Amino acid sequence: MGRAIAEAGLVLVTGATTGIPYWAAKGAKEAGGIVIGLSPAVSELAHIKSYHLPVDYHDLIIYTGFDYSGRNLLLTRSADAVITICGRMGTLNEFTIAFEDKKPVGVLTGTGGMADSLKDIVDKAHRGPGKTVFDPDPKKLLEKLLLLIDETKKQSGD
Repeated sequence: MGRAIAEAGLVLVTGATTGIPYWAAKGAKEAGGIVIGLSPAVSELAHIKSYHLPVDYHDLIIYTGFDYSGRNLLLTRSADAVITICGRMGTLNEFTIAFEDKKPVGVLTGTGGMADSLKDIVDKAHRGPGKTVFDPDPKKLLEKLLLLIDETKKQSGD
């Protein structure tokens, strides 16, 4: 997904953490992309020593000092869209923030974790799909998401 984002000429913003965000950052950098991370830590030292998080594959890491929940709010609000892949509780938190903010969200299905539960969660919420698109193919998901971003910008007058 990170590679697809970079190849589309977009900037990848991550939670500057391990797992999927790390691999997305690596893919984006290998494709010549720009990667910005928002860390839950207050400093680089805390990012590495207290949180045990990586610093490689990012062009810039912003140390928020807001722990994970505060970082998630800043992360989702700073991006044009949110992409959900696999994930656990923090991923669900990022999804619900984006959903409530009426932010475009792309869910890469077939990746396990929260990503494969979100369709059911959205259906059970009885609030409509919001601005959420689902697809098992990273490039197709990104295409759908870019259309949704453009549509959202037109509606808001940006």
